[in-house]
Amino acid sequence: MPTPSANYQPLTPLSFLKRAAYVFRDKTAVVYGDKRYTWQEFAGRANRLSHALKKAGIKKGDKVAFLCRNLPQLLEAHYAIPQIGAVLVALNVRLSPREIVYIGNHSEAKALFVESTLAELVESDKLPGIKMFINIPEGETSRRLSEVDYEDFLMTGKEDPVKYNLDDENDPIAINYTSGTTGPPKGCVATHRTAYLQALGKTIELGLDVYSVYLWTLPMFHCNGWARAWSVACRGSTSVCMTRPDPPEIYRLVEGEGVTHMDGAPIVWVRLNQYMEENDLWFSHRVRINNGGSAPSPRMIRSLDSRGAEIIHNYGLTETLDGFTVCEWQPQWDVLSAEERARIKGRQGVVNVTAGEMRVVDAEMRDVPADGITIGEIVLRGNALMKEYFKQPEETATAFRGGWFHTGDGVVVHPDGYVEIKDRFKDIIISGGENISSIEVENVICEHPDVLEAACFGMKDEKWGEAVKAIVTPKPGTNPTAEEIISFCRQRIAHYKSPKVIEFGVIPRGPTGKIQKYILRKQLMPSTDEGK
Repeated sequence: MPTPSANYQPLTPLSFLKRAAYVFRDKTAVVYGDKRYTWQEFAGRANRLSHALKKAGIKKGDKVAFLCRNLPQLLEAHYAIPQIGAVLVALNVRLSPREIVYIGNHSEAKALFVESTLAELVESDKLPGIKMFINIPEGETSRRLSEVDYEDFLMTGKEDPVKYNLDDENDPIAINYTSGTTGPPKGCVATHRTAYLQALGKTIELGLDVYSVYLWTLPMFHCNGWARAWSVACRGSTSVCMTRPDPPEIYRLVEGEGVTHMDGAPIVWVRLNQYMEENDLWFSHRVRINNGGSAPSPRMIRSLDSRGAEIIHNYGLTETLDGFTVCEWQPQWDVLSAEERARIKGRQGVVNVTAGEMRVVDAEMRDVPADGITIGEIVLRGNALMKEYFKQPEETATAFRGGWFHTGDGVVVHPDGYVEIKDRFKDIIISGGENISSIEVENVICEHPDVLEAACFGMKDEKWGEAVKAIVTPKPGTNPTAEEIISFCRQRIAHYKSPKVIEFGVIPRGPTGKIQKYILRKQLMPSTDEGK
């Protein structure tokens, strides 16, 4: 890798903060409650944290973990830790103590910053590699893992810019752990180059600029907030921190702080939309909502669009840090009906401007036809992919076999070249030899006026091999029957696609809002007699 010279510098999102602190020095960078920091103040705090960590013995390549909700301290860490060549490990705040121990040890973290409200999750005696615990006071929780508080630790450092030269843009900037639904969590190593290009790409795609106000409805621990922890500095946007994406608080902050952009999974927008519908609310200005994690239902898209939101859908994985694709809007779609626009917006679309390449292939790595019907696996390569799974070379080699990253997601390619996910391959339901997309059925169920959300999966069926089973969460105050919903579906899709069994209940979701269908299969699968 070439060294910095007159015509080359390694790519790193740290350059965004340096520029923002100079160009937008007196502009508000971060808002949290009654706290407000300008970009110059924010950079000064990040510098203090860098110097304090260095003084405490943290060196290049060391891992520094944070167990913290969406607080300004975690945003500062996204710059402070890599500024000294160290690597950030942001821990999922909904993990169990056992999972935190596993990731803390597997990542080889040397330090752990812990929000006081989460301290009970940390079994410090089982983390021998962590030599330093720092307390982040929040709320009234009294348990502490350390006598050293964050602000006191900051004061051991200085505000002077950090003198660190990045030699290789492919050095790690963060390790983000997967949810571990099919085994132990895997550590996805994100590099400075990937973080820079993904942050820059989404700044362009989402239209972030100096006037933008970004609300932290997405967990910062999830893929570094889909790289938004760095995007906000790219054009000097303002971050508004919130610890939980509660609909009333989201609406209050959108109106009170002039929020223009938000990110999150469909469950966040389903609940926000429900709150706005029940209280007869509209946004007073246009709010751009970037959806990821899973496909949004057309009904939810239509409803939020009518209330002042603009839904943008993207597709990515922990391995891609942020969305690899985006449903890039075409001007000719403006004249379509609201129903047709919503249907198009639910597609995963095309590669984003800095991501790289994608293909949809069969088992022999042959491109499937662009007919909107044939399902293939979406495979990726390019700038937006992780470097590797940390300390898991065999898993890395398997994921990157054939020179492409294999996602395990089944998609179709429409004639216009836009892709649309039909299912994880493991979630595709095969009934009588026909493939059924659980997402397609879920979207139809969600069109029912009494349904809040739905999840579908395959159940054993003696005649057809599999049939569709659905778990449905009704809207508050409604009482739909299984027969009504099945009849509703049969009027809209083929009978073999319609649910055969419906149960009502709460749908399990992971920390990032994804439906955990493996739990549904395990807990709610019928006995061997069902379906006979």
